[in-house]
Amino acid sequence: MPNLAAISQRLHNVVQTQNNPVTTHLFEQLEKQQFKGQFSSDFIAECQQEFGLSTIELALHCVPLSACYAYVPVSEFYVGAVAIGQSGTFYFGANQEYSAVAIQQTVHAEQSAISHAWLAGETAITDMVVNTTPCGHCRQFMNELNTAENLQIHLPHSQNNLLHSYLPDSFGPKNLAIEKVLFDPQNHPVTVRGDLLTQTAIQQAAQSYAPYSGAISAVAIQVGEQILAGRYAENAAFNPSFLPLQSAINYQRLLGLSDQKVSRVVFAERKGKSSHLAITQALCRSHFGLELEVIEI
Repeated sequence: MPNLAAISQRLHNVVQTQNNPVTTHLFEQLEKQQFKGQFSSDFIAECQQEFGLSTIELALHCVPLSACYAYVPVSEFYVGAVAIGQSGTFYFGANQEYSAVAIQQTVHAEQSAISHAWLAGETAITDMVVNTTPCGHCRQFMNELNTAENLQIHLPHSQNNLLHSYLPDSFGPKNLAIEKVLFDPQNHPVTVRGDLLTQTAIQQAAQSYAPYSGAISAVAIQVGEQILAGRYAENAAFNPSFLPLQSAINYQRLLGLSDQKVSRVVFAERKGKSSHLAITQALCRSHFGLELEVIEI
């Protein structure tokens, strides 16, 4: 995976290529916040006033920067996304590929941005801004959101398009009688135990989204002195479901912590109709060189 220096160099290259004051200002803010790929609503409002741009115009300036967080050893195709939360916060996302495991473990940019927002505590996504047309996988993933009916998709060449204009006659959670969907509060009963890292994994599993299999799960990773987590986000079409370790790795990168060593990974899962243990173990070994610590809840 690229370290922070590589991400920083890509960002510098974008600033030089774009050669405009908006991109430069956005980059300077990323530097100030140690490359945390997120902009607060207050900062966005300041930028809008300074540069006279709409929210979406500003987000389109952010997308080339978010693509710098991508890791694409297989495709070499950099995708950047910005999920705009109901709070007005901008959340970066970028595609990530793992060449040592099955290609199905790939993280798509839209998934990346959505998971980033979810873990940060956002309650709804109003807009998705991407540098290229969303693939079918991502359209289906976004259809699980609690804002799917009104979600706006914005591309460099086409803005203000409803998600369902890209996914007509869609199949989603409503077809399977699911009422509480992704980004709605989830509060599964669990018994918290163990050390702080284990407790975090269990607590995050209680907030995961697994209405089809019942296999709620999460991971907690020890990143230096910090603890980060990732949650499982299931999908009505099954294959676009987003696994918890990918969620945690993605969060680590987008927080600007990709240089920090991970010393432990705890996986908490409730036995349901399926399990992600084997696939999570494979990625943990190949990516971190660590054995997964497993907790059944």
